[in-house]
Amino acid sequence: MGTGVSLLACENEGCPSRPRLGDLPEDCVALVLSYLDPPEICKLARLNRAFRGASRADLVWEPKLPSNYCLVIEKVFKDFPENLCKKEIYARLCQPNPFDGGTKKAWLDKRTGGVFLSISSKGLAITGIDDRRYWNYIPTEESRFNTVAYVQQIWWLEVDGEVDFPFPAGTYSIFFRLQLGRASKRLGRRICNPEHVHGWDIKPVRFQLWTSDGQHATSQCFLDEPGRWIQYHAGDFVVDNSNASTKIKFSMTQIDCTHTKGGLCVDSVMIYPREFRERLKHF
Repeated sequence: MGTGVSLLACENEGCPSRPRLGDLPEDCVALVLSYLDPPEICKLARLNRAFRGASRADLVWEPKLPSNYCLVIEKVFKDFPENLCKKEIYARLCQPNPFDGGTKKAWLDKRTGGVFLSISSKGLAITGIDDRRYWNYIPTEESRFNTVAYVQQIWWLEVDGEVDFPFPAGTYSIFFRLQLGRASKRLGRRICNPEHVHGWDIKPVRFQLWTSDGQHATSQCFLDEPGRWIQYHAGDFVVDNSNASTKIKFSMTQIDCTHTKGGLCVDSVMIYPREFRERLKHF
């Protein structure tokens, strides 16, 4: 009885209500959000007006951007708006952004801000690519570039490429994204034609990389698992200086001319932080 009367009196006298999340100052909320991952920030932004406003603050998003994001923007974009806030810059960089005539794409991982780079088959130097007896470009929805290079049969396999890019400091891995067999759709179902697949179990394919500061890595393996896109690891390299571009050359070869090989799709070369290696093996 006494409690009920006191509550009624409090309401009638305009007693202050308990503080709510929406009453927190935006700068305090922004400070808390700056310690969270981008997906968590976006979820909390839906709570109320204070969190929504705080989620747009530059101090929240600047630590998520690569330390050299200005250099990345200069490399990837010809024209980039100057009046974007840090959140808008982050969102723009998280999209696959084409450059170098559309033969390369760069983007940030949405959760970590790590830099990813992909070079299409048309951005690689493939020996014999202009001879339609051996190689063809075929359209496919299974490539982020919508096209892959397909070799029906060849004696000498040599695929080379290079890229000059301002990677943030860290350790990176290089992969060739390959598939044995030619995939297509029939009645809405994915099928893979292994008709021309041969020769990859006789001798291994050799992968190599070189960097402008003298690093070198090599690996080799047999190509297997027809019908599956697999990222074959060429090697790792380390970037120490975020304020300078790193030039990388890479290659894939199988030049033993004692036998033919064929039925291989070459999609792209992927470069991304080493910690993603196991997670994205079949990406």
